[in-house]
Amino acid sequence: MSEALRLVIAGGGTAGHISPMLAIADAVKAEHPEAQITALGSPGGLETKLVPEAGYPLELSPKAPMPRSINADLLKFPFRFIKALNNAKKVLRATGAQAVLGVGGYVCTPAYLAAKQLKLPIFVHEANSVAGMANKLGAKNAVFVGTTFANTGLPGEVQVGMPMRSNVATMDKAALRDQAREYFGITADKPVLLVTGGSSGAQSINNAIAQSLEELNQAGIQTVHITGRGKQMLDDSGELLAHEGYTQLEYVDRMDFAYAVADLMICRSGAGTVCELAVAGTASVLVPLPIGNGEQKLNARELVAAGGAVVVSDAEFTHSYITENVINLLTDQHKLEQMNEAAASLGQRDAAQIMARRIIEEVSTRQRAGQEG
Repeated sequence: MSEALRLVIAGGGTAGHISPMLAIADAVKAEHPEAQITALGSPGGLETKLVPEAGYPLELSPKAPMPRSINADLLKFPFRFIKALNNAKKVLRATGAQAVLGVGGYVCTPAYLAAKQLKLPIFVHEANSVAGMANKLGAKNAVFVGTTFANTGLPGEVQVGMPMRSNVATMDKAALRDQAREYFGITADKPVLLVTGGSSGAQSINNAIAQSLEELNQAGIQTVHITGRGKQMLDDSGELLAHEGYTQLEYVDRMDFAYAVADLMICRSGAGTVCELAVAGTASVLVPLPIGNGEQKLNARELVAAGGAVVVSDAEFTHSYITENVINLLTDQHKLEQMNEAAASLGQRDAAQIMARRIIEEVSTRQRAGQEG
């Protein structure tokens, strides 16, 4: 490439959008350290924290969501959207962008339209099994559409898997096991149940686990419980809940250790989590989020069908389910090994690199065409 690649990455709101976006940015940087990458996000989203922490400059664009009903916001929408579109074009021009990558979220719609108007190549990655409205729009004019799951309904989609940051994508579960046990303070040679509802936690899962600690401990199971920020489990006196064989943490920043230490994981079935479970080869009980458009249940399909996970509804994940099903599973080493192998058979580690290569190749081709012209 004759000059530094200049890329704008757009997406935000949740870690489910931001993490794959940053993974692709990192993969581009790995190939071209001189690449100039600028993120476009919205005020108030997690991108305002995660993007600067990852070392990338962040430009903010005002939110312009399409109102779902006829009200005053519907009258204001055209003006808000034009403002967001003009802001996106300003960022693309100021950065000298040669391509735009979008991963979904409010900011992507104006970014895609701005790129189209400026005749810049568009790249889309869809993390979920059900595509969002912004990516449906962006995919219509995209040079390349990568998806985590098959059959999302986007035009020209290619299933590449979930772009992941390198500490998970390249992890070796067996090699990390001892270090992971030390990280969580586990010394006893017991099966480990790791429970997490994600960074924000899942209160229904937390409550069911708290009610089951006596039975889990009696079965010889060590429980590591990542409750989520602000969702610590307390006892009747208001102190942090404590029990033999139970470790409670509010948050961990080494999810590779979490996957490595777990003999079985209980978690939601967000797209990123499902794909990381496969890469890690970690057996799981998936409890899809009961709200939204049902994409978490769909995200779980391939892993469940392969035998790497079982799925249970949020309403059915109770104390009784844990004592009657989870304990039996955790004490069946042969079954867990089968589930680990089945999960690992679906692991795709190079999605970020695939997306990065397509971006680099397209920009290089256009550069050569411009030089020859």
